[in-house]
Amino acid sequence: MTYVITEPCIGTKDQSCVEVCPVDCIYDAGDHFMINPEECIDCGACEPECPVEAIYPEDEVPDDQESYISKAASHFE
Repeated sequence: MTYVITEPCIGTKDQSCVEVCPVDCIYDAGDHFMINPEECIDCGACEPECPVEAIYPEDEVPDDQESYISKAASHFE
């Protein structure tokens, strides 16, 4: 399992999650940040730091935000 950054990040891009990531797997993808699923160690440090609650474990992403799972995967191919 990995963590996924979803739509609420768009337009906010608060860097709190980037600052706490121990493996630097969160990247600026233009309109929002994305977590590289291959680099994420599933530590969860980023989730509580997000002020807009945009970060979810992959298996808990809301149904209407699931496109962000594949969006992150394809972004890092």
